[in-house]
Parts: sequence; C-alpha cells; structure tokens
Amino acid sequence: MDTKTQLNESVKQAMKSGDELRKRTIRMALAAIRQVEIDRRITLDEVAVLAILQKEIKMRKESLEEAQKANRADLIAEAQAEIEVLNGFLPKGLSADELRELARQAIAETGAVAPADMGKVMKVMMSKVAGRAPGDQVSAAVRELLQK
Repeated sequence: MDTKTQLNESVKQAMKSGDELRKRTIRMALAAIRQVEIDRRITLDEVAVLAILQKEIKMRKESLEEAQKANRADLIAEAQAEIEVLNGFLPKGLSADELRELARQAIAETGAVAPADMGKVMKVMMSKVAGRAPGDQVSAAVRELLQK
C-alpha cells in the first residue's frame, strides 16, 4: 500500500477512534499533498509524497524550536506528538554508515572529485535515498566525503 493510501486509511481510523490530534495532523499532511498536486496538475509519486511528509516534519521541528524558545510546554508537546504521527508514515531511515556508503557509491558513479561536483552527486543521491533520509543529512555526508 502506498503512503498516500495509508494516510487516507489512517485518517478514517483516527476519525472512528476519536483521535483528534492524529486526525488533524494527517489531514494537514494530506492537504499539503493535494495542494502540490493541484498546483502542478499531476498525481504525485511515492517519492514526492515522502518528500512532502519530510517537509511537514521539518516545519513541525521548526515550530518545536520556536515553542521551546518561548517556553510553551503545550505547543512543545503538540509539535512532538505531530512529528511522531508523521514519522510513522516514513520508511525506516538510513543510518549514518548506510548514508556514507550510498554517498561513496554515488561519488564513484559520477566521478566526482571536488566539492564543486556536489550537485551531480546530490542528484544521484536523492534518487537513491528516496525519502529515507532528510536532505541536510544527505548533503552533509556527501560534503564530508568530497572534502577528504
């Protein structure tokens, strides 16, 4: 079952069980997916859906940081709960070692030798990673290997 279908099924289950937080969080994610589909006039594939979910998680992490600065325990708890709900729909993440190994393969594949070649490597890496790691972690792994 693809992620978009899982989200739709989960929102139905949350409505039946009365889980307001889960229902609201999944609906926001589905709305973001639908918005992109409407804007681009396409149906998103699995990789694009996972990218949107990661973007939603990133937004909640930023909200979490702001809530911590403002010392708002209620907002902190809500943001953490929303992040947990969304993380449940992402595939198992890559470990740092797995990410480095994929980066080594991509560097060898593209023949990159300097940090200036990072764009070529990132293009290959993002297709291999496909939602299993955030872009900033992928970028850091590639940059680390290219600077050696």
